[in-house]
Amino acid sequence: MATRRALHFVFKVGNRFQTVHFFRDVLGMQVLRHEEFEEGCKAACNGPYDGKWSKTMVGFGPEDDHFVAELTYNYGIGDYKLGNDFMGITLASSQAVSNARKLEWPLSKVAEGIFETEAPGGYKFYLQDRSPSQSDPVLKVTLAVSDLQKSLNYWSNLLGMKIYEQDEEKQRALLGYADNQCKLELQGIQGAVDHAAAFGRIAFSCPQKELPDLEDLMKRESHSILTPLVSLDTPGKATVQVVILADPDGHEICFVGDEAFRELSKMDPKGSKLLDDDP
Repeated sequence: MATRRALHFVFKVGNRFQTVHFFRDVLGMQVLRHEEFEEGCKAACNGPYDGKWSKTMVGFGPEDDHFVAELTYNYGIGDYKLGNDFMGITLASSQAVSNARKLEWPLSKVAEGIFETEAPGGYKFYLQDRSPSQSDPVLKVTLAVSDLQKSLNYWSNLLGMKIYEQDEEKQRALLGYADNQCKLELQGIQGAVDHAAAFGRIAFSCPQKELPDLEDLMKRESHSILTPLVSLDTPGKATVQVVILADPDGHEICFVGDEAFRELSKMDPKGSKLLDDDP
């Protein structure tokens, strides 16, 4: 599964201006591309909404080798109720800690050298006050699960992720497709996972030829397929093929064909201007 890559996490944002300020000025990410759509996505990338929406990709570097954030803005929707499903993104950046202090963005110390902060909308980020040991400062995405064993079976045995760490006592596990990629942390919680309206989506790529096999595997194993294999168009850019799955707790997972996605995800030098010029 070394050919699979962790790509991005999708956030629904109610205030695009404030959210971009957080990712750009506090975290220190850059706008990689910005795209506008007149109607809802065939794979519900923007959630269950039919109207005009935009997608802004932000990260510490090109999408080819960085895990980034996809900021989805549905025009006319100002906020989304948070559930308990998304538990945070952890990144190593003393610069982000310094930026937050300078801009007086709220930070709370949760452990030695680790600070918790929130993006607009209430999404949690954990900032390690150190330089990253790899080229991408984004270390892990943490999602809540109701049954760790059931989730490990799904993510590791079916989706082929390697288990890097597992702690039965703390009910947590760390998984990934490669040592140098952003990891997925599964954290067991008491009770059910509630996705509310703000629910996100985690995206991975795989060789395009694996997509039908992945869909067949989930059918055979009686797991949820939210959107069967479909082609998605982006005006003026590459068309990609995706399959949207859901894990045992309903976390949405996008698998996209890697070859076309590398075309689509090329950094747009005009991305920041397109975003800033947009009303």
